[in-house]
Amino acid sequence: MIHGLDGVISKKLGNEYYLIRVKNPDALHGSQYIRWNLPVEHAWPCNPEKMEGFIEKAAQTIFRKFGHHSPQAIFIGQLDPSAANRYYKALASNLRGRTLQLFPQHVAAFKDVEAQDSKLPTLFCMVGKEGLFCGMQSPLKSNGFYPGGTKYIRQNAPDTISRAGAKIAEAMHYLLLHRQPVPKGAHWLELGASPGGMTSELLDRGYQVTAIDRAALDKRLDRVTNLNFALIDVAAFHPNANMSYDAILSDMNGDARDAIQQVCRLARNLKPGGLVVFTLKTPGVTTFSEMNDLYQFVIKTASDARLELFAKTHLTYNRHEFTLFFEAPILR
Repeated sequence: MIHGLDGVISKKLGNEYYLIRVKNPDALHGSQYIRWNLPVEHAWPCNPEKMEGFIEKAAQTIFRKFGHHSPQAIFIGQLDPSAANRYYKALASNLRGRTLQLFPQHVAAFKDVEAQDSKLPTLFCMVGKEGLFCGMQSPLKSNGFYPGGTKYIRQNAPDTISRAGAKIAEAMHYLLLHRQPVPKGAHWLELGASPGGMTSELLDRGYQVTAIDRAALDKRLDRVTNLNFALIDVAAFHPNANMSYDAILSDMNGDARDAIQQVCRLARNLKPGGLVVFTLKTPGVTTFSEMNDLYQFVIKTASDARLELFAKTHLTYNRHEFTLFFEAPILR
């Protein structure tokens, strides 16, 4: 993960984060290989569960350290968001509540995480059994509005079709860092839709969806309003020349080189300024160099088709893959 960044891992924090010492912290910003980053300007290694009065001591320390820096907001999260033990979720919430009492009212009044100005600094704090770690940075540079990245979405409902639904939901949260959300009623072309987890999420958000896959969708999506499904290989799908889409979503399995070429072909039907959400799959890729070569091929192929890359990230629900965001040019 940190190869080529001159970084040294000094401590693992929770199951997902590392304290990394780097010669040039700016080298981390915008990396497609790092989900979320934060300059650690205050670290308090401790075990909060065994410390009497931890919340008050931590809140007072945070105010002394950052009170004069005027953050736009303060958000505190847990180092292990997927932990079954809810202790640290409650601790993070209670610590934020007490900390906000010490800061000016305009900071305390900021409750909507995604209403932040992505370019203004926010005070982010992470807490867990390893202690408390804090820093100030804009959500855009941190690569996420939430402490730890994007909104953590649990996938345990009995009616969930697949985990992919959480992946596109998380991608939509992340997208707000960079542009306005796709308006309700917009028409999505979804490539590699089966079994329909992403399809279901898009429909729930009020979108029209044309879904393409050579495998069937889940039966629960039969005869659903605003859904058109074609049981066909993506390469064999040819929309009418007068058909247009507001966005394309590609989560196709297999070689990413083939997938991006299909996306570029179908992007001819994308409206000006239209969005492409592309999952860069990496089967068989084992080295940093191979990953870079694949990534460079994908963005060059997209660029040749006049699709501009404007964001890239590794989402919580991405496994051995990354999510890239492109835009079609706006006609002038």
